[in-house]
Amino acid sequence: MALCKHCDHQLSITQWTCTVCGVQLQGTFGQSRLGRLPGEWQDLAEQILLAGGNLKEVAEMQSISYPTLRKRVDSLIDVLKHLRQSDQQEIEGLLTEVESGRMRPEEASRRISEMNHGS
Repeated sequence: MALCKHCDHQLSITQWTCTVCGVQLQGTFGQSRLGRLPGEWQDLAEQILLAGGNLKEVAEMQSISYPTLRKRVDSLIDVLKHLRQSDQQEIEGLLTEVESGRMRPEEASRRISEMNHGS
């Protein structure tokens, strides 16, 4: 997750550019939950995946004890659960907006998809 160097809040993606043809898309784009994790949690998740889920191997790679790594993994799980809970609340708000006619279903669907799967 990228943070503003001025105020330390999360930055949002507002432009995508094709590296081949230069076409640019502008708007506000969401990120998947994993993409919104702070960098150190993304690194840990990547190491766990690359080790095939073998926490003992990850602990050895990081030169830490297994119990220390287990605590970090538990913290990572807590962060992901919190993000998922926050997303669920936002989804409920989006659906309320659609039901009241204040948002088009297509817009809500796009935003929900970005939350769950990335842009």
